[in-house]
Amino acid sequence: MISFCHEKDEISFYQESQLKQGHTIYELQKRGKTESVYSTDEVALWQLNLLNGCIHVSGSEESDSCTMQRSGGIVGNSGQPWVLRRVRLTWLSFMLFFILVFFPLIAHYYLTTIDEAGGPDKRIFGPRPGGELCEAKHVQDLCRIRESVSEELLQLEAKRQELNGEIARLNLRIEACKRSIDSAKQDLLQLKNVISQTEHSYKELMAQNQPKLSLPVRLLPDKDDPGYPPPKSVQNCRLHTCFDYARCPLTSGFPVYVYDTGSYPWGEKLDPLVKQAFASSIKSSVYVTDNPNIACLYIVLVGEIHESPSSPPASPLDLEKQLKALPYWRLDGHNHLLVHLSRKSLTQNFLYNVSTGRAAVAQSTFFEHQFREGFDMVVSPLVHALSEPNFLEVPPQVPVKRKYLFTFQGEKVESLRSSLLEAPPQSFEEEMEGDPPADYDDRIIGTLKAVQDSHLDQVLVEFTCKNQPKPSLPTEWALCGEREDRLEVLKVSTFALVISPGDVQLVASAGCSMRLFEALEVGAIPVVLGDHSKLPYHHLIRWSEAVIMVPKPRITELHFLLRSISDNDLLAMRRQGRFLWETYFSTSESIFSTILASVRTSIQIPAAPIREEPAQEIPHKAGKLAGTDANMADNGDLDLGPVEVEPPYASPRFLRNFTYTAADVYRTWNRAPGPFHLFPHTPLDPVLPSEAKFLGSGTGFRPIGGGSGGSGKEFQAALGGNVPREQFTVVMLTYEREEVLMNSLERLNGLPYLNKVVVVWNSPKPPSDDLLWPDIGLPIVVVHTEKNSLNNRFLPWDAVETEAILSIDDDAHLRHDEIMFGFRVWREARDRIVGFPGRFHAWDVNHQSWLYNSNYSCELSMVLTGAAFFHKYYAYLYSYVMPQAIRDMVDEYINCEDIAMNFLVSHITRKPPIKVTSRWTFRCPGCPQALSHDDSHFHERHKCINFFVKVYGYMPLLYTQFRVDSVLFKTRLPHDKTKCFKFI
Repeated sequence: MISFCHEKDEISFYQESQLKQGHTIYELQKRGKTESVYSTDEVALWQLNLLNGCIHVSGSEESDSCTMQRSGGIVGNSGQPWVLRRVRLTWLSFMLFFILVFFPLIAHYYLTTIDEAGGPDKRIFGPRPGGELCEAKHVQDLCRIRESVSEELLQLEAKRQELNGEIARLNLRIEACKRSIDSAKQDLLQLKNVISQTEHSYKELMAQNQPKLSLPVRLLPDKDDPGYPPPKSVQNCRLHTCFDYARCPLTSGFPVYVYDTGSYPWGEKLDPLVKQAFASSIKSSVYVTDNPNIACLYIVLVGEIHESPSSPPASPLDLEKQLKALPYWRLDGHNHLLVHLSRKSLTQNFLYNVSTGRAAVAQSTFFEHQFREGFDMVVSPLVHALSEPNFLEVPPQVPVKRKYLFTFQGEKVESLRSSLLEAPPQSFEEEMEGDPPADYDDRIIGTLKAVQDSHLDQVLVEFTCKNQPKPSLPTEWALCGEREDRLEVLKVSTFALVISPGDVQLVASAGCSMRLFEALEVGAIPVVLGDHSKLPYHHLIRWSEAVIMVPKPRITELHFLLRSISDNDLLAMRRQGRFLWETYFSTSESIFSTILASVRTSIQIPAAPIREEPAQEIPHKAGKLAGTDANMADNGDLDLGPVEVEPPYASPRFLRNFTYTAADVYRTWNRAPGPFHLFPHTPLDPVLPSEAKFLGSGTGFRPIGGGSGGSGKEFQAALGGNVPREQFTVVMLTYEREEVLMNSLERLNGLPYLNKVVVVWNSPKPPSDDLLWPDIGLPIVVVHTEKNSLNNRFLPWDAVETEAILSIDDDAHLRHDEIMFGFRVWREARDRIVGFPGRFHAWDVNHQSWLYNSNYSCELSMVLTGAAFFHKYYAYLYSYVMPQAIRDMVDEYINCEDIAMNFLVSHITRKPPIKVTSRWTFRCPGCPQALSHDDSHFHERHKCINFFVKVYGYMPLLYTQFRVDSVLFKTRLPHDKTKCFKFI
């Protein structure tokens, strides 16, 4: 039984009545489902009982009290109708609602207006005028307490603000300390790396038994010459018997003293053109010194003598006396070189029958008993006394086959009449059965005439000059016509015959040398008939690579021999001949330099170091520490370099100072650029076998996995490869694009193996004073240039201390993994250009010329140097060895410097460049437009290519049909292995 019959206040009664009403309706509904439906009066009676606060629920029975209340409510026994009770309940509910809602609002309003009245007279709880509210004692106490609390609150607020300021200052100090700690950690890590590298280098140095070489320190001879024991016979002079090595230490620098032509009697009789050309060559030589006391070599110009009837040449005896009267002759003339330069085919053998003591002789005409092998030297005649050869007038090297198979024009008066009247020659075998012929020239005439009459090939042979032949020595074939006429014939000749003198005692003659060099100049391959002749510098130059030497007895087989040579060999010989002529014989300066280089090489003194361009650095301010763009260095979970960052490390220099003159002589003399310069390093140095780095020659090597190899993780931790560790230098050319430049420099932050960045500031306007350069943790050298020239990109700046150079434009956008992969590829192909954007040269069939093409192609022949690796060796060649006409055209068009570099490298190596990755362009989005966007850009590059071909004489560019990707690219690997590069 549950009974609710209790008195409550109005709020509780209302709430409980609502609950009871809901419960009663629920019971009525329940009963309605089981018994019968109640009438409306019965439902109202139940609601009235709920309002009265009394209900009794007990199964099916009802209490009497509740029944009485229901009955009374219905019939009105209590005297109050039930409607009045409902009104009273409504009024109570309304009052309750008013108290609960409006009273809190009113209280909130009065409380929020405290102290906002604007003055002490309007304050609600404050003191009123006249002390109305503060008369009472307890109110005054409360006011004092309030004022005291207010003051304390103000003090606490001030103290709080002071503490907040102190906290802010301490936070700043904490941040500064954190930065200082980070910087100290970086310095400590760098010091640890330096110590680690130093310990490693120390161990390597202790393990090897070889001094560390550098640029030679100059060591000069003594002022006093102690003398040298004379040889048994001056005719048997050799370097080890007649040359004083004590005056020429290996590190002396090869000082040369040249006698003034006015200091000896026959100097006035010298040919004026020869004297002038000789004087200009002396001024440009780095070896010539004015101090004779320190000289290693003394040079005396003895010819060519200007012939004059009024002044006959001196007798041999008088000439010997004049030579001994030279101030530094020192009795026997040791370490002297007597130079005779010829301008004519018939030149006086000025020193014939003259005892020169221990002085060496350099001239173009020698008899066998006069020539001292290994001591005297055969030199070329002075073809161009003062004029420079015009490279554009030289015919191209292709087509290979020219109009005439071979040509010869000459006259030999002594044997001409008998040769023309003689019957057809017998076979060589028939002659060998009897007596050998006294003069093979007669047989040569008959055989060549027979070849010409056969018309198998078009040849030109003339044994009679149309005009008066040039004077010549006895038994020597005289030259016909003027030099220009002879060159025109040679330009249309595949081969040019050079018949050596009939007198075998005449081992070298000026006439034969002139034929030889005229043929080399225009690309006709010389064919020397007679193996007894000694060609200029034959002990250093491999003439077999440019000249066909045929003994005279093989004249009957000459036609077959010449026709059997392939086009590849013909072009190789023609190209080598062009190199020899340009390098050693084309100008008076090259002839004089070749004479000095021959003596210097013979006594094993290295050449003078090639000049480096001094970098005039522009001061600049470093700004904030540059961040690393994740997109620029993304390589998955692998680093792009070793965990221990190596400090800047310069490439070793001048390690092969004496190798070039001791073990590499023939390659130096027979390959460009020749023996005139000593390079700090070259890309052609020999490579050690793989086991050498583990067996005593491991200095500087960093094998992958210590030699055991590995995949991505081990690969990125070491450079590996076939050469020792090294770094590279970024050379960036820029012109008034500061924002683009700063962005490019920031992208280099964190790049492994980077040594430094050299910014070539190509603008005459200096950088802005307020320009803040990014701090990338490595030196940034800003170089000032004398003029705005694209050639400045390839100057060999002395600030570049590494062999590897990454030439990159200021708007080039390359990822770090792309750069690192290119660097690793270049290390295996050091003699080539390795880069990203490829181009090729296309043949224009309609105009029979070359075109520059940048379209997508399966072949390429150039890699643009706006994003490419190359060896610093080529920067020297580009700036100091490559023909000046090419650099002039680059300045004229402000274009084509990248094409010129590709021409140069392909010309030197005869190899195409190497392209890495799939990138075809490299411009960054949103960068200002460069010169390459000009409409005339491609037209100028067409012209450049064809002009460069004229200068070189042929097209040196070669095609390639592949690009390079990493070893494990697109290879499925086990889960415990990683790729070398994630995207390459």
